[in-house]
Amino acid sequence: MDEIIEIVEFSEVYAPAFKALNEEWIIKYFKMEEMDRVSLNNPQAYILDKGGYIGVALLNGEAVGVCALIPSTRDDFDFELAKMGVSPKAQGKGIGKLLGLHIIDKAKALGCKKLYLESNRILKPALQLYQKLGFTEMVGASSPYERSDIQMELVLED
Repeated sequence: MDEIIEIVEFSEVYAPAFKALNEEWIIKYFKMEEMDRVSLNNPQAYILDKGGYIGVALLNGEAVGVCALIPSTRDDFDFELAKMGVSPKAQGKGIGKLLGLHIIDKAKALGCKKLYLESNRILKPALQLYQKLGFTEMVGASSPYERSDIQMELVLED
């Protein structure tokens, strides 16, 4: 059977998957923090109502990946690429890259000039993906997350 991968816009039907896919990787490598609970339990209020966006990757109709674009409170940045997770059962199929490209295209469509993200150096496959997407490390940035030990940026304006 051919695998069909598509990226769709978040709707409430995907809220459980958004939460589960993020909790899966956070709990595997780190611990849940208060900011995680706030955003994952209410993506509508925390992300979408503020002008953000969430993309959902479907594999044969099942939600297996998610990624959010959150309006930035950081000076000089329009959005943060955040809450990216791909189910272990769907990894290795290029879904992370498709989600990343989709979110970058959406950011451009929303007029974003600079995008940033926060991650952790132990997440080597994620960091490699971000570098392939064009992100570069920012030095001296701070984070509200304990687990974040690297911040990266992507300049979108030509």
